[in-house]
Amino acid sequence: MATEKCFANGSAAPGPVAKGHIRLYSMRFCPFAQRTRLVLNAKGIKHDTININLKDKPDWYLEKNPHGHVPTLETPAGQVIYESPITCEYLDEVYSDNKLLPSNPFEKAQQKMMLEHFSKIIPYFYKIQTERRNGDDVSGLEAELKEKFAKLNEDLVNKKTKYFAGDSVTMIDYMMWPWFERLEIFELKHCLDETPELKKWAERMWEDPSVKATMHSIDTYKAFYKSYIEGKPNYDYGL
Repeated sequence: MATEKCFANGSAAPGPVAKGHIRLYSMRFCPFAQRTRLVLNAKGIKHDTININLKDKPDWYLEKNPHGHVPTLETPAGQVIYESPITCEYLDEVYSDNKLLPSNPFEKAQQKMMLEHFSKIIPYFYKIQTERRNGDDVSGLEAELKEKFAKLNEDLVNKKTKYFAGDSVTMIDYMMWPWFERLEIFELKHCLDETPELKKWAERMWEDPSVKATMHSIDTYKAFYKSYIEGKPNYDYGL
């Protein structure tokens, strides 16, 4: 299991999850899976990672997660958990050290509401990229994205905090981060120009140890996304 290379259809199924560990089924460049990787890292959870070829998925993986996407968690008891926010909340509940979600029900609800709001922003990153590639005018979509960023900026201004739920990184910061990490790849970095507090938040997040542990270089991201756009994603790029 000591390989980051992805498992494709026809590959042998991995053995059972070791006692005292949890397994993450992931893909090195997936922003949704990065959410779970950030939480595993931030909480110092012992885990092993199996990367999946999402274009040619192993049958044994589809038996664990019929939807075939990542991230998916598996416990030593063979319990399977998927969907990125659900995997992250599960990890925070089961592993009580370094809590990332507040215990206060209202504060926890606030984070979930913000996540729900952010989930409506995510499609913009992909839609702008696709339409730009097709030669379409994306100025309207970019203006809409800037409006969404302005609301996030306003939230930080009103709270007077360094992060979205206080002066330290919590779950909501990790849930949003992967798409900000990819702003340069999506050629959307300029959308932060009019949101100084959001820009400062992003600068702080770049310094977070878990962000540093789970990120790739801009060149690596660019090479992977180029292969992805060409319809031949190189999931093992750089290995």
